[in-house]
Amino acid sequence: MLSKKTKYGLKALSFIAKRNSNEPVQTSVIAENENISLKFLESILLTLRKAGFLSSKKGKGGGYYLLKDAKDIYMTEVIRSLDGPIAMLPCVSLNFYERCSDCPDEDACVLHELMIDVRDSTLNIFNNTSLADLI
Repeated sequence: MLSKKTKYGLKALSFIAKRNSNEPVQTSVIAENENISLKFLESILLTLRKAGFLSSKKGKGGGYYLLKDAKDIYMTEVIRSLDGPIAMLPCVSLNFYERCSDCPDEDACVLHELMIDVRDSTLNIFNNTSLADLI
């Protein structure tokens, strides 16, 4: 399940991308139009800025704008920057692997292979879906 942080991050990025302009969008405008708490949105946008998807301009006429074309922003990158692992279990994560504390043998685990298939299917969709596809 997507966290609210990721859901709102994708909604905010989509809102900015739909504007078809390099003009910065004020955080309050995004928050109002997408029904997101301003304080929570500010935190999300800061994370997206640090991840290299957005930049910001201060002062009058300031706000956030995309650093990349929407077609070059893929769901895997956004989700990982906001939530971390995409895999449902840490033992099948490609970038955030951890052994499951309750599993003595991954090779004998009844869930391991299934979760690899789920991860791979999910990654296939997210790797092939850009922000431009959403809008």
